[in-house]
Amino acid sequence: MSHVAIIGGHGKVALILSQLLKTGGNDVTSIFRNPDHTDDVENTGATPVVADVEQLSVAQIADLLEGHDAVVWSAGAGGGSPERTYAVDRDAAIRAMDAAEVAGAKRFVMVSYFGAGQDHGIPEDDPFYAYAQAKADADDHLRASALNWTIVGPGSLTEDEASGKIDVSTGERDGERKTSRANVALVVGAVLDDPSTVGKKIDFSDGDTLISDALEVVG
Repeated sequence: MSHVAIIGGHGKVALILSQLLKTGGNDVTSIFRNPDHTDDVENTGATPVVADVEQLSVAQIADLLEGHDAVVWSAGAGGGSPERTYAVDRDAAIRAMDAAEVAGAKRFVMVSYFGAGQDHGIPEDDPFYAYAQAKADADDHLRASALNWTIVGPGSLTEDEASGKIDVSTGERDGERKTSRANVALVVGAVLDDPSTVGKKIDFSDGDTLISDALEVVG
């Protein structure tokens, strides 16, 4: 059994992931900002912790992560002002990584997005620029850390049911790369148990290959 902390625990992916991890026999702590969401989180079987990581220091986040084996970052500002996007998706995420190192929670899985990186190519006057840059900077900080990291990069998120099958090809193809949130949760759960994915950025969308088989290709 592993002790896993999910930061951003009331997100749709996180709620599904909490249930998956609990079903698999893991102990899950779910960290989220709004106390009104406590019942939703408790219903997944996770231990709810109300805390706003945007406002917490590295030391305070480390206190929350003490005793955990792994951390999943699934939080985000959800759009809005560029200032808050940088504050959450970059700065708070970076503090969480540093806190995980302090707390000895060596496994860290970052939920990013398909194609994230410094070469994102989004112009500065595009509303998506702040998010793209914040995620690129956070992902780079994670790569440079001493953590056993994996970055997962799903495509455009949907409410579709889990298929358990993905596509990890990164070449050009027609159409939007759609990815069900339920499949994202399955992928995160799978990489947590797969040491061959440490040090990898895994871009994926819904596809025709079983997740376990797809991870063998990138692992």
